[in-house]
Amino acid sequence: MSAIAPARISSVLFACTHNSIRSPMAEGLLKMLHGKTLYVDSAGVREGDADPFVTAVMAELGVDMSRHHCKTFDQLQDDSFDLVISLSPEAQHKAVEMTRTMACDVEFWHTFDPSLVEGNREARLDAYRQVRDTILKRLKDRFPDG
Repeated sequence: MSAIAPARISSVLFACTHNSIRSPMAEGLLKMLHGKTLYVDSAGVREGDADPFVTAVMAELGVDMSRHHCKTFDQLQDDSFDLVISLSPEAQHKAVEMTRTMACDVEFWHTFDPSLVEGNREARLDAYRQVRDTILKRLKDRFPDG
């Protein structure tokens, strides 16, 4: 008897509080890794504004975030996803609510909010880089090549 293979994931939604830092980073990184094979989007629980530090640290990896526009769950063009990965507690509550009306898996990757770091520009950029690199490692572990 053979084991049943898990369902193939073809669409992923990343969610955080304002869709301005963590979820757009995750969206951009997963598109960089698997954008040809996965549909990837991101959303926030509440409206937010694009964060210039995100644009700066993502550009270091060749990911252009200059056209990212923050959006809420209500503003999503498509609301059918195989997997929702929430990056903040507030987004996790919203993602669990979604499972009442949509068949999807939900994972909670509690991720530090780098906007809480104070200090000079370089100290703040380092905090954003740390979050970016942590998300990138998790994505590579969760979505290996192949």
